[in-house]
Amino acid sequence: SLAGVILRMKTLGLGDVVGFPFIDPPSTRLVSDGYQLLAELHALDEQGRLTEIGKKLGKLPLDPRIARMLLAAEQQRCVNEVLIIASALSVQDPRDRPMERAQAADEKHKLFADERSDFMGWLKLWRWYEEQVKHKKTNRQLQTLLQDHFLSPRRMREWRDIHGQLHAQVAELGLRENEKDAGYDTIHQALLTGLLGNIGFKSDDVKARAKPGEGNYQGARGIKLSIHPGSALAKKGPKWVMAAELTDTGRLLARTVAEVRPEWIEAAGRHLLTRMFIEPHWEKEGARVVAFERVSLYGITLVARRKIHYGSIDPELSRELFIRGALVAGEYDTQAKWLPHNRALVQEIEELEHKARKSGVWLDEERIFRVFDARIPADIHNGAAFEKWRQQAEVVNPKILYLQREDILGEGLGADHTLFPETMLVDGVACKLKYRFEPGHPLDGVTLQLPLYLLNRIEAAQADWLVPGLIREKLTALLKLLPKDKRRPLIPLPDTVTAFLSVAKPGEQVLTQALAAYIRKKTGTDIHPDEWSGEFLAHLKMNFSVIDDSGQELACGRDLAALRQQLGGAARITYGGGAEDSEFERTGLVEWSFGDLPEQVKFKRGGRELVGYPALVDNGESVDLRLLDTADAATGETRRGVVRLLRIALAAQFKQLDKDLSRETALALKFRNFGSADVLREALTKAIATRALMGDDDTPRKLKEFDKQKERAKPRVAVVKQALLRDVAEILDLHAQVTARLNAKPQFTAAMRDETSHLAALVPADFITATSWAHLRDLPRYLRGILKRLEKLPASEVRDSRGMASVLTLQNKFLARRSQVRGELPLALDDFRWQLEELRISLFAQELKTPYPVSAKRLDKLWDELARQPLV
Repeated sequence: SLAGVILRMKTLGLGDVVGFPFIDPPSTRLVSDGYQLLAELHALDEQGRLTEIGKKLGKLPLDPRIARMLLAAEQQRCVNEVLIIASALSVQDPRDRPMERAQAADEKHKLFADERSDFMGWLKLWRWYEEQVKHKKTNRQLQTLLQDHFLSPRRMREWRDIHGQLHAQVAELGLRENEKDAGYDTIHQALLTGLLGNIGFKSDDVKARAKPGEGNYQGARGIKLSIHPGSALAKKGPKWVMAAELTDTGRLLARTVAEVRPEWIEAAGRHLLTRMFIEPHWEKEGARVVAFERVSLYGITLVARRKIHYGSIDPELSRELFIRGALVAGEYDTQAKWLPHNRALVQEIEELEHKARKSGVWLDEERIFRVFDARIPADIHNGAAFEKWRQQAEVVNPKILYLQREDILGEGLGADHTLFPETMLVDGVACKLKYRFEPGHPLDGVTLQLPLYLLNRIEAAQADWLVPGLIREKLTALLKLLPKDKRRPLIPLPDTVTAFLSVAKPGEQVLTQALAAYIRKKTGTDIHPDEWSGEFLAHLKMNFSVIDDSGQELACGRDLAALRQQLGGAARITYGGGAEDSEFERTGLVEWSFGDLPEQVKFKRGGRELVGYPALVDNGESVDLRLLDTADAATGETRRGVVRLLRIALAAQFKQLDKDLSRETALALKFRNFGSADVLREALTKAIATRALMGDDDTPRKLKEFDKQKERAKPRVAVVKQALLRDVAEILDLHAQVTARLNAKPQFTAAMRDETSHLAALVPADFITATSWAHLRDLPRYLRGILKRLEKLPASEVRDSRGMASVLTLQNKFLARRSQVRGELPLALDDFRWQLEELRISLFAQELKTPYPVSAKRLDKLWDELARQPLV
């Protein structure tokens, strides 16, 4: 093979194969394949230099794969067995299988089959053959016996000859033969060293995602393969396999196959492994930093999640986590007196901060970190090393770990930053700030260059506070927008700004909310959000320049909500997609085959460490594992994704449910104005699945939790189905009654118009799935409320008009604000929507009762609070 030629040239010092003057030089692809094989065999290092193994292989005049197996065989003490198998792999298969007698040949060959390994089958055949040779009477008799067993006498002799040659070469090189018969494990661990590129992994996930004609095993570098039907393992199909060769016959087939274990692969391919570490954290019990390791070879996961000591992997980060966890947070077990001293001091400062409530007196953990960072040596990142250093250091300075007040107290507002910083930290990423002082220009003021993947991560409140150099001007401008009667108690305005900044916590709230709260506390005056909406200088609003990974601007503007409306979806999709070697980007999952689902993980993107939120995204027939950019988005998607996985897991039960629902012809007839029977069946199935499979239960994040949820959900399906069918039937009946009344000869036009639009919003075409379970059960009462109102109209037109005016005033405010929302309504806004329904009951159908007190005055007050909350 060319790999052997390359190895021999390296051993003899003949230089690179590419520059060698071959009469018929090999192609670039063949050369690349040769080098790749030698790297796989650990004959070459990353720089293409011979390793110690490579030097040994170079002395063996054998195919590099065979030579690698034999070297490993000596270590595993199975040279005898591997010699037999290696010589078998070097000749044509001696077994005959004539087409006209295929069944008879298969029966005879069963004598040599091994259900776990075709390689062991070669050993069985060899030992049988040696026994026959030993006891033969004549060569003719032996030949007849071989032919009766559908074995080629000539190829058997060739095998024996090759074995003799290999045996002589091995003996000449001093490889020791084993005195005892080797077992299955050691033989296959030795063989694996030469066959790492021919491994395969089977899971239901791989099988489900396989396209027609593809294999049901995931192979190296993304290939799909199947076990050759002639293998003894073809029917059994173990989870992990290795093969002597892969042949492409339209399908990629693995020949001469054996069952192996992932830990054998990990040991044999240690030099080729890809390791990913997630969730590094300080562990108090072990007094060390640990993380979870994911190990893969050629894209195949060998270890999904294994806790490991992280200190030797990333000493710098481990040291930081050690200092923050053990020393700053005090998560450390020790009898030394410095720790209780420091804890008492921190508690004292927290109490002072709580009482003082003024700028410049707060607990600053970063300052504490810097103190310990300066005192602790750079190589300390665990409890054992720390204790050894501490005992020596305290001899020189007994108080070296004792904190003082000045170590803990932060500095005054703005003291840690320049007035106009060059960057702003967004989710831990330093994003560039650009300044332009050109009134009237679109870029006047400060512009934040925001990578697309951080668009949904930045807090509106953070951007609203701009930078220290502009905040006083912005506050003054806001105060000048207030009406004179509310502005007068705040004069002089500069003093009010200074007083506000002395107690404010920048970035915790949108600036107008924080300022309104301060004014309310100072003067007792409420500031309505509309009072900040006058003409405002553009440069006092943050300008956002959204850029892609190459730095190209995608959009620019000062309205963060509008930018998210435009690009928020793209930001969410691209957030985790740029992760380096992320294990949380998988598609087509049909079972819980991905280990635990943490609430958040750290990953690297463009060299920066970010926090992502793993989510299961429903794709209809399967789910995708994605890293999303916000916890809320991940939570919502994951609950829907878990429902999908549970539906797949309970496929038989949902198949029966589908049959049951298809028999609901009476209900389908009532539903005909909303959609077809198929639409109804799908909506009912979705609503039943959402309520029965998850309902109000906690989201499972582990396989055990998922399995428990499945068992919990099974019996609920029938119960939820009956309740839903009953509720939907009642809703449709009442909807028909309301519709009939509204379609009658119109009177009281304003009220009829109001209820027509109200009915369309209350019971839309997708009401079964669009309405939450709790509110779906309220729809009948709301529909009866409409009927009651229509009954009363002739006798209470004036009173109805007053009530309608109250409702429409609040409803119009709600609709205007809802139009600004992208995606799902915030919980508070959705709750307000349903309180409007209760208000209608209290005004137009009091006899139906409301579950809680409600009035236009109460909702006015609630709306004022909602209006102060940001939508972004």
